[in-house]
Amino acid sequence: MKLKPLDDRIVIKQSEAEEKTTGGIILPDTAKEKPQIGKIIATGPGKLLDNGKRCKMSVKKKDKVLYAKYSGSDVEIDTEKYVILRESDILGIVEK
Repeated sequence: MKLKPLDDRIVIKQSEAEEKTTGGIILPDTAKEKPQIGKIIATGPGKLLDNGKRCKMSVKKKDKVLYAKYSGSDVEIDTEKYVILRESDILGIVEK
């Protein structure tokens, strides 16, 4: 199944949650925090402006991004978990 986002929405595959702390303590599933970094799987065509034109997206497919902690909607498709959020919820692009 393919998921195509609308307008300025973006589909992100979340990074895995940290298994242990920097000090080496192993975290149980209930203590793991929701990841804020993910890879863009699909983008919509861009926000529709008042003049009828579309604003170009500032991110693209395969970008690794940092997004707001409690933003977007979690969805599961074919046992894969994704986050759908608006472009404005993205805080920045993670570069190598």
